[in-house]
Amino acid sequence: MKHWTELENLQPVAVKMLTNSLKKDRLAHAYLFQGPGGTGKKDASLLLAKSFFCPNRKGAEPCHECRECTRIDSGNHPDVHWIKPEGQSIKKDQILHLQKEFTYTGLESNQKVYIIDQADTMTVNASNRLLKFLEEPSRKTIAILLTENSQSILNTIRSRCQMIAFKSLPAEQLKKQLLEKGIPESTARLCSTLTNSIDEAASLSEDEWFAKARKIVIKLIETLHDEKSEAYLFIHKLWMEHFGNREQLALGLDLLLIWYNDFIQFQIGREQAIVYEHEKEKYKNYAYMLSVKKAREALENILEAKRKLMANVHSTLVMEQLVLQLQR
Repeated sequence: MKHWTELENLQPVAVKMLTNSLKKDRLAHAYLFQGPGGTGKKDASLLLAKSFFCPNRKGAEPCHECRECTRIDSGNHPDVHWIKPEGQSIKKDQILHLQKEFTYTGLESNQKVYIIDQADTMTVNASNRLLKFLEEPSRKTIAILLTENSQSILNTIRSRCQMIAFKSLPAEQLKKQLLEKGIPESTARLCSTLTNSIDEAASLSEDEWFAKARKIVIKLIETLHDEKSEAYLFIHKLWMEHFGNREQLALGLDLLLIWYNDFIQFQIGREQAIVYEHEKEKYKNYAYMLSVKKAREALENILEAKRKLMANVHSTLVMEQLVLQLQR
């Protein structure tokens, strides 16, 4: 989202806090943006950086056209630094490098902004180095930490940041916005279940890879229950070929989670909560071979598979084990 007003429609409380601080020229030296993925944390951090640097700002709104704004948009501003995990974590050397950068005078002013994405992945040593950095704030420096899990961040770091909470967008509200964009209801329902981001949901709805992913997930379910002997081969021949990286595989597991959750909703009489509406007839058939208890166990197994992926366990081994569990 390019403007504060756009983001305010989704995150009114968070945006109000930030824009009021900008209007009063009372920005904190460090912020912790906490909330689920897709709720606008990155958009807010970019807008805050632009508002901080923009010479033509009106109230809280940057002009979006000056040299400062366009370079921040393109990721090429010399005094805006992004820190992201290298592999699974943000390491001490990354924070040391950031500190070194900040010993130099700003290339064009004394203002600097650094944004730490997935701040909860910082190692203990990296967290301790950042803490020392935060303890020596400069009036013209702003730190922005982004996280989905603030409890994994040191209390001493959290206490030095102003916490801004980004709330999940209700699925029905997101679905309504997708329908207004002309996206079919079945697709809008599924995409609004998978993400809190209107942009990400719209992108998924137009993605041919995603459309095929949905079909493969349904085919895996059919194989697991109707052709059990073929499930192992299915994983190696079709599933792993399509879900080629960890991010794609995690999305595939999310689609699988939705199916089993839908089955439970069908069994307990909550058909209005079902996402895969076209699967209702199959849920009737599977009721003879799949109990609610087994479906709940399947949900636990899929969630455990996602945790293993995050822990860097080999993706093929994760799927092989999951298939065996789902077949029991």
